[in-house]
Amino acid sequence: MNENNFPHIYLAPLRGLTGAVFRATYAEFFQGIDGAVAPFLTTIEGTRIKPGQLKELLPENNREIPVVPQILSKTAEKFIVLAKALFDLGYETVNWNLGCPFARVAQKKRGSGLLPHPDLIQAFLDKTLAAIPNRLSIKTRLGRRHVDEILALMPVFNAYPIQELIIHPRTGEQMYTGTPDLARFAQCLDQSQCPVVYNGDINTREDFERLRQRFPAVSAWMIGRGVLGDPFLPAAIKGLPTGDLNRVRQFRLFHDTLFERYAQVRHGPAHLVDSMKGYWAYFATFFPDGQRILKQVRKAQGIDHYRQLVNSFLDRASNPTTGSAGY
Repeated sequence: MNENNFPHIYLAPLRGLTGAVFRATYAEFFQGIDGAVAPFLTTIEGTRIKPGQLKELLPENNREIPVVPQILSKTAEKFIVLAKALFDLGYETVNWNLGCPFARVAQKKRGSGLLPHPDLIQAFLDKTLAAIPNRLSIKTRLGRRHVDEILALMPVFNAYPIQELIIHPRTGEQMYTGTPDLARFAQCLDQSQCPVVYNGDINTREDFERLRQRFPAVSAWMIGRGVLGDPFLPAAIKGLPTGDLNRVRQFRLFHDTLFERYAQVRHGPAHLVDSMKGYWAYFATFFPDGQRILKQVRKAQGIDHYRQLVNSFLDRASNPTTGSAGY
């Protein structure tokens, strides 16, 4: 717990969802997030970083929530170049993505694809930590295919000054299905010589309380899908006030602001609507009958059609006599 006896809550890096626009908009309407790990940047050939690569992480775009940039790479030399560029922007900590579960990434021995190879991870850390001015945190899983892969990695991690180890207690092949292996996470927690952050399947305050009681040594927690599914969740976990507005009304203001801000940066109406469809896969869980609007939104053709569907749904949800959101 921090000095206010609150758990420290990180927003998880969900590519295409929890970028700078979302983070800034979320912070305007909701409380409870203390920091975020940004969706990963990928390294490129050469030593010259183009300004466009770092746009999401420019300090002026990240004033509301403290951010740790994340880098996806299997090559120390390329990681070092990008980490130094981020340090020059003011980022004293960077995160190494050792957990991305997607096959197209893992097959290239990046993300969770590196987890069966402790020797490669050790060689990477040897070169990287000797060369970067930043502190290093790591986000990982229990393994690519087997949950015991992490046990061979804990001595490797313990040999280096890792700032934090963020562990999602699934394998890469599990993606986000199946049950998190809490027993294996407990082993990692016992063995780790650096602070461990828990990440995975915190969707309600009750989920959090069960995990906090089981892992009292954990003081920092990472939530991604749970925040998208219920943006009030971090405040609920901390017992913070959620404001005077009806919850649906507050969600609606958040949604509309997010939509308008994306309208300024997305390339064309189709890209904008596709972005919002991605959010509704999670927003729908905020409403008891959310699957109905999700099905409709997925079929939306164009901006006007999308806004008509969403406005009609939220009108009904906001009406205490006809709405079904229960808020």
